[in-house]
Amino acid sequence: MEQKSMTALISAFSRAYHSVKNKEKVFDDYLAKDILTQNEYEQISSNMSKGIKFFNPSFDGTQDEALRFIVDNQLSPTPIGRAAFTEKSLENAVKIGAKQYLIFAAGYDTFAYRQPDWARNIQIFELDHPLTGEDKQKRIQKVMKEIPPNLHYISIDFTEKNWERNIIKCSQFEQSKISFCSLLGLNYYLTKKDFAYAINTISTIVPKGSSIVFDYQDENTYTSKAGERVKKQIALANATNEKMLASYSYLELEKLLSDSDFLIYEHLTPDEITEQYFKKYNQANPEHPIRAFDNVNYCLAVKK
Repeated sequence: MEQKSMTALISAFSRAYHSVKNKEKVFDDYLAKDILTQNEYEQISSNMSKGIKFFNPSFDGTQDEALRFIVDNQLSPTPIGRAAFTEKSLENAVKIGAKQYLIFAAGYDTFAYRQPDWARNIQIFELDHPLTGEDKQKRIQKVMKEIPPNLHYISIDFTEKNWERNIIKCSQFEQSKISFCSLLGLNYYLTKKDFAYAINTISTIVPKGSSIVFDYQDENTYTSKAGERVKKQIALANATNEKMLASYSYLELEKLLSDSDFLIYEHLTPDEITEQYFKKYNQANPEHPIRAFDNVNYCLAVKK
């Protein structure tokens, strides 16, 4: 894995762009732009708008309009939708007793650095590949004078067995405390075997009542029934050498979770996501509507 995950950078870019360009926001990641260098932001903007014919062959408009189209249609729906879903679910979990938040494959997630008052009494753990983690920390140092006292970094590589040892070794992590775990944008890049292993491993280190939240691709993703945007997304991921590996039917996912003592508590399809999270934004921006991404669902599951 290279030092900078291109998909993680593009995800941060799409959250930044959405936050900067809109008054009514699906999700406001106001720190995302600061984490990117000016050069990276401009470079991604330029590369994306130049690729407009790939995303929309009949497009006719300015470079700025092209970029807006690409971000709203292709880049931002999943990162902003799943972040809104996750942070709302986290807030609910904290209200009923969660004391730890584990952000798996944290990438350039900024929750810990803009944490609301309700998060001050929980311990937050950012888990990532050592190279991505180091790159992130360097960026954060330029943005913030000090790291929040309730934040802890843990290096893990999901492709290696026994990665949970680094979590257990962390003195601030307590296996007896109810935990909320987010695994956003991770499922796509793990084989089914590795994902099942990850869920099962999490189940062994968190107590009953803990929850996991993740996004995943449904069983039509790699078939002729897939939406146009998904086909382009797969091509993009392949081009950055971050190949997407798996998709699931609801029943298959339910079984995989159940095998590790997790029950699905909330499950949202694209139409439900658009209705619940994008409606207000779409009413305020009828000329730039955002629809949740084709074939991508969100899932919140609780350990029984």
